[in-house]
Amino acid sequence: MRRRTRVIHLGRVRIGGEHPVVVQGMTKTHTSDVAATVEQIRQMAARGCEVVRVAVPREEDARAVADIKKAIPRLPLVADVHFDHRLAVLALEAGADGVRINPGNMRDLDAVAEVVRVAAACDACIRIGVNSGSVRPRGRPDDAPDVDDDLAELMAGRALEYLDFVECQGFGNVKLSLKASDVPTTIRACRLAAERCDCPFHLGITAAGPPRTSLVRSAVGMGVLLAEGIGDTVRVSMTGSPVEEIAAAYEILEVLDLRKRTRPSIVSCPTCGRCEIDLVKVVAEVERRMPTDAPPVTIAVMGCVVNGPGEAADADVGIAGGKGFAFLFRKGEKVRRVDETEVVNVLIDEVMKLKR
Repeated sequence: MRRRTRVIHLGRVRIGGEHPVVVQGMTKTHTSDVAATVEQIRQMAARGCEVVRVAVPREEDARAVADIKKAIPRLPLVADVHFDHRLAVLALEAGADGVRINPGNMRDLDAVAEVVRVAAACDACIRIGVNSGSVRPRGRPDDAPDVDDDLAELMAGRALEYLDFVECQGFGNVKLSLKASDVPTTIRACRLAAERCDCPFHLGITAAGPPRTSLVRSAVGMGVLLAEGIGDTVRVSMTGSPVEEIAAAYEILEVLDLRKRTRPSIVSCPTCGRCEIDLVKVVAEVERRMPTDAPPVTIAVMGCVVNGPGEAADADVGIAGGKGFAFLFRKGEKVRRVDETEVVNVLIDEVMKLKR
């Protein structure tokens, strides 16, 4: 059951309440390079990105928001701002649908109040984004005493203090994020904050690493919270393609039945000594060659007769391997024997037939 939260808006997108969990991405270009940034956003949008965030470390980045918004008018745009509240104000005035500000490095509350005032005037959203790397004072010796040695508690406390200040300005179009690169800390911080407010939450594991590592950390960290009903938007942080971040986010949501599957799902066995077909090659080729407009069906690619027929029978389309051949299954019915050299072509043809 989803956690009950207030409903907020970010441009055209509604977040929280019973609305679907939203997939967010972040560009990896210099925001002031409008052409490169817009091209990357379009690639992300084609994969399903529903909210895009851009880094705004300089004034030219904030001013570029206006041109970016003209090119992608329907996709909500969030300006990610640290340290200098004036950049948040400029980005909002340039047309950003929301801003992310960090309590760890924007501590002047008068400055925060100005951001809130402009966000309200622009009908924009504020994300209060706490991360573990900025929540402690910089330059603090490792052995210095600190009453807030519980990092998760410290993150939750800072986020909620900031939230209280923003709400006291009469502004409620807010979401929270609490991220650490350490998965247990992220989970605990989000749980603590979720008990004490009704804000929608944006989930992620910060600095999660290269693709394979990131996917594991993100799936575990976000998956635990989403399974508990916590989380209203997500972003997979990955040292790699932002399009792959979007794909990974959808995979996490789809396996939890939080979003409808939009692409085929491949169920394949790990292979063992019983396998007499080159299943690794078959699976890789099916993934690589599957058309982008393929329907969201389940494809079973199994290596032998032990689990193969049963798994293939439960799938929309499937094969169960033999020695140099495979039996093709369609909707639980054995259709025919297929030579190993034709398995990939046959599988893709069968999948595309289900679209018609």
